[in-house]
Amino acid sequence: MNTLLIIAGVIAIVLLLVGGFTQALNWLLWVGIVLLLVAAIGWLLSFVSGRRGHTV
Repeated sequence: MNTLLIIAGVIAIVLLLVGGFTQALNWLLWVGIVLLLVAAIGWLLSFVSGRRGHTV
């Protein structure tokens, strides 16, 4: 019975870690998407204004 509790505890810890990692990766995915949109908007603004040699 004691080994069953140890196995259940290890599985619970692993599931908690995996859940935390997936939430962190999900947050980083949204940050990456927002940064990509900001970079695309900055590039479009510089392209439309005609300053191709300068970066935003």
